[in-house]
Formats: sequence, structure tokens, C-alpha cells
Amino acid sequence: MTTATALPTTTLTKRGPESDISDIADKVFDNIRISPDEILRLFHHPNLADLAMLADVVRQRLVPGHDVTYIVSRNINYTNICWVRCSFCNFYRTPGSNAPDSYVLTRDEIHQKLTELSALGGVEMLMQGGLNPKLKLEWYEELLSWMRDEFPHIIRHCFSPAELIYIAKISKLSMHEMLTRLKAAGLQSIPGGGAEILTDRVRNFISPYKDTADEWLNCMETAHAVGIYSTATMMYGSIDTFEDRVEHLVRLRNLQDISMNNSPAHFRAFAAWNYQPDGTELGGLRASGFDYLRTIAISRIALDNFPHMQASWVTQGPKIGQISLGYGVDDFGQTMMEENVVSAAGCTFAVPISEMERLITDAGYTPARRNTRYERV
Repeated sequence: MTTATALPTTTLTKRGPESDISDIADKVFDNIRISPDEILRLFHHPNLADLAMLADVVRQRLVPGHDVTYIVSRNINYTNICWVRCSFCNFYRTPGSNAPDSYVLTRDEIHQKLTELSALGGVEMLMQGGLNPKLKLEWYEELLSWMRDEFPHIIRHCFSPAELIYIAKISKLSMHEMLTRLKAAGLQSIPGGGAEILTDRVRNFISPYKDTADEWLNCMETAHAVGIYSTATMMYGSIDTFEDRVEHLVRLRNLQDISMNNSPAHFRAFAAWNYQPDGTELGGLRASGFDYLRTIAISRIALDNFPHMQASWVTQGPKIGQISLGYGVDDFGQTMMEENVVSAAGCTFAVPISEMERLITDAGYTPARRNTRYERV
């Protein structure tokens, strides 16, 4: 990475040798990438204000100014039938269980949801669902092409890597061929869901039947190679350690280097949110707002090749979302017309467009509406 002109230094908190991160700060000021060991040191640093200051340096380098973007989008969960049975999920219904609340949305239901989105000036559908063995590749191709014909102005940001990996497997196709077909049918962007923590130690415990960390990363690398942009996420706070979070961030950063150097597409943004334990098989405690702010700030510092950082007010609430704008976040994410997966675990925050803009303004920033490509609209 090239070295930029150093920014003015700021005095950092020093409470002992383990709290001195001035050497890391010098690297951040000089636009020099920090190492995995240095990322881990930041997780142990006790002062949030120091982390916020360094994260904002990176934010201003990548997204200068005080604009904070948001998008008018709708989260459409097309099915809750899923055989994977992740222990942290309270949304899924198993195939063949005949649960009265299991479903696959009809075309009419999807049409109604997109009509409502369009009436609000929406520009993106975020479509995700369970791993439903009855839905084959042709079902997804027909759905995408139908949505493209019916709502050409709404960007199709659809299907997490877990879904895509499963579609390729049951279709007996390579990831490259399957993604090429979905792109031709109308897939424009891939959400970063299902990453959880990209270490198999964690994944084998919380979702043993799901894809591995390597499979998730390979799906995203292949998507970028065929020209499909994506986002990346991290769900922390289940059984993960700081070391696990560091490995997750470094693996994303490494893949972004590969994609930006070799592919027509790459990750557009990163978002982190904490595990929601309510009603889940895994159980446990909910991570604090302090942990969220620390994690998102360190993510902004470590992911120096990610253009954007999204807030997670859906899990943290609007107030922490506002505070996160001082911790390296430049995007407030979606207006939540609908959210089913997180709300199934007891999280029900939702705000309309006017409230989204007020929250950004009251935090001292200027709201700016965008689309999936981060173009202003």
C-alpha cells in the first residue's frame, strides 16, 4: 500500500505498556496497513475514544466529508424453510415439519411487497431466505427474470453465499457456472449474510451443517470474478474470541485485495452486528453497545480496502447507530420496511425515511440517499 502524507498526530491514552498504541496510530496516519497482531492489540485497547479517532482517519481518507448515506430498501425473506438448523437462528422452519408458519412467498406476495417499495421511492430489494431443498436453480432464474421485467428500476441484491452454495450443489453445477446463469437472469449484487465468523472453529459449533469459511469466501471470490459485486458481514458475540474476529477481518481483507487486483467486481461495504440470543437454541448473552462500537471501529481501521462501512442500527438501536457515525461508519444502511430474521430473535427497531434523515442530521452529519452501487439518488 502506498504511503500517504501523514496526518497530524493526536495524543492517545496511555495507561501502561499494553495500552500504548501510538505505533499503530502512526501507521494509520501514514496509510500503512496494520498487521493481524496489531488488530488484536486494538481489541484489547481500553479507550474507545482512541479507536474512534483512528477509525475516523480511515473513514475520511476513503469517504471524505460529513455526508452519511442510506438506502430505501426492503428485506424480502422469500422462504423460511431451511434444513441447516443453525443454533443461533430463530427464523427457520425445517422441511417436512408441516409447521403452520412455514412458507414460500408467491409471486403475488412478492409483487405486492415490491409495489409498496416502489411507491416509497425504493431502489433495492434485499432478498434472502432459507436453504429450501424444493427450490432449484430454475426457480431462482425465473424469479430473477420476472422481477427484472416487472420492476426494472429496483436493484436485485439477492441470495447470501449459503443459499448460492446450496443452489450450486443441488444443481450439480460449478459455482462459476451457477453464478453466471443467475447473473444472466438478473442477479445484480450479493448480500454478505451467512458469514457469521469466518473461522471453522466457530462455524462448526454454531452452524455445523452450513458452508465452511473457505466455501463462503470462494463463493464471493467467484461472484467477483463473474462481475457481481457484494457486501460482507460479521456476526460476532456468540462463542467467538477476539482472535476469531481478527481472523475474520484479515480473511476478508485478503480476498478484497485479490478481487480488486484481478476481478471486475469486489466488496462494496462491510457491516458488523452482534448475535441476537433471544429464543435461539444457542442462547447466551447479548453483546454490549461498547463491544459493538469497538468492533466496528477496529473493522474500519483493519479493512483499509473496503470502500464503505455500514451501521447496524437494526440490532443496536438508533442511538448506538448515531454514535457509530463517529467510529468510522459512513452509511446508515436500510430503511427497514420489513425485517424477519433479526426480529424473530426479539429485535424490532424500525424507522421511516424521515426519521432516518433526522437521526443522521441530529448526529451532526448530512443525509444522502443512495442506491446499491453507492450512487447518489
